Amino acid sequence: MKLKFSTISAAAIALMAGAAGAASVQAAFPEKPVRMIVSFAAGGPNDFIARVISQKLTEYWGLPVIVDNRPGAGGNIGSELAAKAPADGYTLTLVSTAFVVNPSLYKKTGYDPFKDFAPITLAAVSPLVFVTHPSLPAKNIRDVVQLAKKSPMSYASPGAGTTGHLGGELLNAMAGVKIQHIPYKGAGPAVTDLLAGQLKFGLVALPPAVPHIKSGRLTGIAVTTLKRVSILPEVPTVAESAYPDYQVDNMYGILATGGTPKAVVSKLHADIARALAASDVKDRLLAQGFEPLGSPPDEFSRYLKSEAVKWAKVVKDSGAKVD
Repeated sequence: MKLKFSTISAAAIALMAGAAGAASVQAAFPEKPVRMIVSFAAGGPNDFIARVISQKLTEYWGLPVIVDNRPGAGGNIGSELAAKAPADGYTLTLVSTAFVVNPSLYKKTGYDPFKDFAPITLAAVSPLVFVTHPSLPAKNIRDVVQLAKKSPMSYASPGAGTTGHLGGELLNAMAGVKIQHIPYKGAGPAVTDLLAGQLKFGLVALPPAVPHIKSGRLTGIAVTTLKRVSILPEVPTVAESAYPDYQVDNMYGILATGGTPKAVVSKLHADIARALAASDVKDRLLAQGFEPLGSPPDEFSRYLKSEAVKWAKVVKDSGAKVD
């Protein structure tokens, strides 16, 4: 009986010591600037969300959170860099759906989306929007499909493996056409060429496109969610316009390097979730068509795995390939 009491006491002491240690780690973090890697160019939706959140965290911590844009290879360059960073919480990465799609598209990505990372939170989700240059004689998605059946067409996306890429391939598969994919290093550069008329059709996230749709410099012909979005109420969905089963959502999540202490991950989640719930941050995201979330790490981990399965099937069924 005495042995049992001693064992229980030792376990209790160890548990309390562990809890105290975790609390100490949480209280101490961060003690120096934090880097947030974004795997796409400045001006796109990933960059926008990263900068909104980093500004709020800088305010909370009194230390700079530096956004580090590392575009290229459909997001693989930035993700590989983040995977190899020290597992101390001082290097974060903000990823989109391409993060879990790329292993199905590339022979080698340079990272494992599950083994190399510690999920922190699903920060937000948003639809994409099909846009055209005003010179293209198409008022809706059916018009685009008819044009594509008559003569060669191309579509711009933020990069190989992004939801802009796969959303276009999903349209190709459903419509029975082959609109050629032209990848860019982010939504910002893609929108720039669309505005210039270098390409006349594209699929991008809302933030970089909405101002130009509002001004008339681009035409929004369809959003990819099943319901219309409040920021563009006049733009129909692909589902209502032509293909009822068409649905594409983009996710934006934040991760640390795999092996980061759980106490640090908990601290990061708490502060990022707090930032996403702040009225000024929430209003800025909603105004650009994002739905702020802030899910806990375990829920985000399950979401990433389900998205990987979903998009692997889309890649296989559509025959999508990286360029």
